[in-house]
Amino acid sequence: MKRESKKNTALSIRNFLSIPTTRTADVDDPNVTFQRREIIRSKRFLNAIYREWYAMQIAQIPDLPGKIMEIGSGAGFMDELISGLVTSEVFFCPFVDLIMNAMQMPLPPASTRAIMMTDVFHHIPDVEQFLREAERVLKPGGRIIMIEPWVTGWSRWVMDHFHSEPMNVTIEEWQFPSKGPLSSSNQALPWIVFQRDSPLFSEKYPALQLKCLQPFMPFRYLLSGGVSMRTLAPAWFNGLIKNIEKRINQDKWAMFVFLVLEKR
Repeated sequence: MKRESKKNTALSIRNFLSIPTTRTADVDDPNVTFQRREIIRSKRFLNAIYREWYAMQIAQIPDLPGKIMEIGSGAGFMDELISGLVTSEVFFCPFVDLIMNAMQMPLPPASTRAIMMTDVFHHIPDVEQFLREAERVLKPGGRIIMIEPWVTGWSRWVMDHFHSEPMNVTIEEWQFPSKGPLSSSNQALPWIVFQRDSPLFSEKYPALQLKCLQPFMPFRYLLSGGVSMRTLAPAWFNGLIKNIEKRINQDKWAMFVFLVLEKR
């Protein structure tokens, strides 16, 4: 009974804090992506976080010839910061270059110097197939550069109580049944593949070297409200909370991870 009561309390808080138009929205509806696109641009705190994420990713693009491909571009604005970026989404959006599935990329072998992903990897129902495809299309020295949710005691508590997407750390395989492009996910997948099963990853993909695994940002995204909640702090809190975050053990508190894989 106590556990059920806690769940009901968390649900009530989540409903109270959520942006009203997002409460009953079907995340697989492209209109939700259009709405999130406007939210990311209009919420100053959230926009600053995305700009920070993009700067981290852009700094890791290798100095090679070839395409820079972004997967899951719909709600973001990375194309405003990278000239010539090829944008894509899994369903039709009038503002992206390609409609494509990350597990079957319509790209020639060794044609791409970077694959950029923000909050996308954990939505791919078969990441083994994606990694094979990425290995195929990347040039030697090319990189997969992504920011993803991360598993810590803090993030698991937050996701269990205040987020609709599952964070299932117990699954053995790296796949999950796909019911919809955005509604289907497992936020634990990056942690499972690159930390829990890191020896297996190295065995399966010897050509993909993990260059960076950096857990970070325990609080700021939550305070920004993300794409579905009200902003909980003014934008000028960003720098103050960032300095506090730097002093915290990220292995225990991080909500996100910065990952860079390089094709040998």
